[in-house]
Amino acid sequence: MKPWLVALLALTGVRLVLAAILPLSPDEAYYWVWSRHLQPGYLDHPPMVAIFIWLGTALVGENALGVRVLGPVTLFIGSLMLARSTEDLFPGRSAGPWAAALMNATLFAALGAVTMTPDTPLLFFWVVTLWAVARAHRGGDARWWLAAGFFAGAALLSKYTAALLGLGLVLWLFLMPEARRWLRHWQLWAGGALAMALFAPVIFWNAAHEWASFAKQGGRTAEGGAGQSLRWLGELLGGQVALVTPLVFLFCVAGGFMAARQVWRARDTGAGLLLALILPGAAIFLWQALGSRVQGNWPAILYPSAAIAAAALLPAAWRRWRIPALALGFAMAGAAYLQATAAPIPLPRRQDPTLARLGGWDGLAADLARAARREGAAFIAAEEYGLASGMAFRLPPELRVVAMDPRWRFFTLPEPPENAQGLLIRSERRGEGPPLWPGATPVEGEAGRLIRARGGQQAEAYRLFRVTTAPGLPPSAVLPQARR
Repeated sequence: MKPWLVALLALTGVRLVLAAILPLSPDEAYYWVWSRHLQPGYLDHPPMVAIFIWLGTALVGENALGVRVLGPVTLFIGSLMLARSTEDLFPGRSAGPWAAALMNATLFAALGAVTMTPDTPLLFFWVVTLWAVARAHRGGDARWWLAAGFFAGAALLSKYTAALLGLGLVLWLFLMPEARRWLRHWQLWAGGALAMALFAPVIFWNAAHEWASFAKQGGRTAEGGAGQSLRWLGELLGGQVALVTPLVFLFCVAGGFMAARQVWRARDTGAGLLLALILPGAAIFLWQALGSRVQGNWPAILYPSAAIAAAALLPAAWRRWRIPALALGFAMAGAAYLQATAAPIPLPRRQDPTLARLGGWDGLAADLARAARREGAAFIAAEEYGLASGMAFRLPPELRVVAMDPRWRFFTLPEPPENAQGLLIRSERRGEGPPLWPGATPVEGEAGRLIRARGGQQAEAYRLFRVTTAPGLPPSAVLPQARR
C-alpha cells in the first residue's frame, strides 16, 4: 500500500476516535434533533446533514460517534476522489497525493472531520462532483455527467452555497472552448435535470412554509459603513489564514493565480475548471463582506480546487515548502485536538472556542437532572435551540425537554403537557431581561445557579427558574430524546 494511503488511513482512525470522545456541540445536537424528525427542509439548511446523522446513528448508535461517523469516513473517501481528480485533470504530474495532503492539513478538514455540520456533506459532494466532471474530461465519456448531476443535487441538499458549484460548472461549459463540446450531449442536460429533481423537495417544502429557509439564508447581506466593511473584510481574510493554516493558505492563493495564468496563456481546460470553481465564490464572499459578516467556514468549498491548483500548477521552486506547509497545518490541527480533549492550557472562554462550544456539557446535564429531582420538575425548558437540543440528547428520557423558539413551529413536534411543573434553564449571557416563559420565578440562592465548566475553567453560567405549563405559552415543543 502506498505510504500516503497508510497515512490517510491512520489519520482517519485518529479522527474516528476523536469523533467518539468529544462532546457534541449545541449545533450538532440541534442537527441530531433534525435526524429524529426527517423532512425535506428546515429553517436553517436543507436536510442532508440530518440524513447523514440518521444513517450514522442507525449504524453506530445514538451517541457522539453515531452522530459524526460519516464525517471522517466521507473525508477519507473525498480525499481519494480529490487525488484522482488531480490526476485526471493534470495527468503525469503525480500531484494527486499532494492535493489531498494540502486539503487534509487545513483546520477546515481537521475540525470538520470530528464535528457534524452541513459543511460536512457539502464538502464531500462538492469534491465527488468535481471528480465526476474530471472523469468526463479525461475519458470523454458523457455518462459521467449523470453522476455529476446526482452528486451536485446531493450537494444542493446539503447547503444552499452549493449553487456556486452549479454556477462554476455553467461558466466553465460556456467559456472554455474545449468544454463547450459537452453542450451537445444529452447526458449533460439530463445530469442538470437530475440535480434539480433532487433539490425539488426543498423547494416544495419552502413553498409550503412561507419560503422561510430561502428568506433566512438569502437575506443575510446587510448594509454597513466603511469602518464595518473593513472590519468584516479583515475578519474574513484573517479567518481564512487561520482556518486554512498560513502556509497552506499561501499555497492555495498562489495555486489560484497559477490557474488563472494557465487559462489566460494556454486556455488550459483543466485549470479553467478549477478557476471556475474558485473565482465566483471568492468574489461573492468578498462582496458580501462589504455589507455583513461572512462566517469563516463558508469559503471552505473553494479549497478543494485551490489545493489541486497548488499541487499541480505551482513551479518547482514551491516544492521545498510543501513539507513545512503540511507540518504547520497538521501541528495546528493537533494542537486544536489536544486542547479539545485534554485542555492542557487553561484558557478562558473568550480565547478557547473548544471550551465555549464543547466543554462541560455532560456535567451540566448531570447537575440539571439533580436540580430537577430536587425541585420535583417533570421537564426542563430552554429558550436557546442549541441548549435545548443538547439537553434533549443528554438528559434521561423520563425528564422531558421543552424548547422555546419560533423555529420549532416548522416541525410537527408535540406541545408541552398542560399544568406540569418544570425548570427553565437560561444562560446569564442573555442578560438581565425577563425570561420568555410567562410567570417564571427564579430559584433563589446557589441552588438556582449552574456552571458549565471543563477542568475548573468556566465556560458559561446559567440561572434556573420554576415554570408551569399553561395556555398562551410562546411557541414551544417537546423535543425527542436519545435512545439509551
